[in-house]
Parts: sequence; C-alpha cells; structure tokens
Amino acid sequence: MIFRQGGGAPATGALEALPDSPGTHPDDQDLARLRADFDGYRIWRAVRRDGLLGEWVATLHNPRAGVDPTVMCPTADTLRAALVEEAERARRGRDRDRTPVSE
Repeated sequence: MIFRQGGGAPATGALEALPDSPGTHPDDQDLARLRADFDGYRIWRAVRRDGLLGEWVATLHNPRAGVDPTVMCPTADTLRAALVEEAERARRGRDRDRTPVSE
C-alpha cells in the first residue's frame, strides 16, 4: 500500500493510504523470501540517485552465514545465488577450521 503525508494539519504527521494505490510492490514477495531464507543477513533494495530502486543488497550480520560483509546483485535471483555461494564458502571455512592439523 502506498502512503503519503497528509490528513489534517501538516504538523500531525499522519499518514493516509492513497485511494488508487496498487497494493504491495512487486519485489515485496522476493524480499520476504530472501529474508526468510537468509536470516543471517539484512536484505533490502538500494535506492539509486534518481530515486528508483537499484541493486539488491545483503549485509552480513551472522558470520556463520557467509564470508563477504556486503553482497550486491542486480536481481533477486542473482542475489539468492550469491548468498547460497556465501553459505557454502562459510561452511567450507568452518570445515577447514575443524580439520586436525597433521604433524
């Protein structure tokens, strides 16, 4: 739903739904799925200089979930693939850390 400032005195800061709002943004479902599947990250859409949505961004909050602190991709699908690879890299690193060193 799209909201705008309005309704009453400007000082109130009240929000009202636009009557012709189209509903949720098409990317909302993709964002929700990514966030549910990769809960070790904060995931959002960057905003370009012109105000339009840009890259899909994931910032690492749980070091067990990945390696790179920030991952940016042009689409939800490419971000998903990159985060799957990040999880694999993190797993390989943990496995390597558990491997006994031979003397």
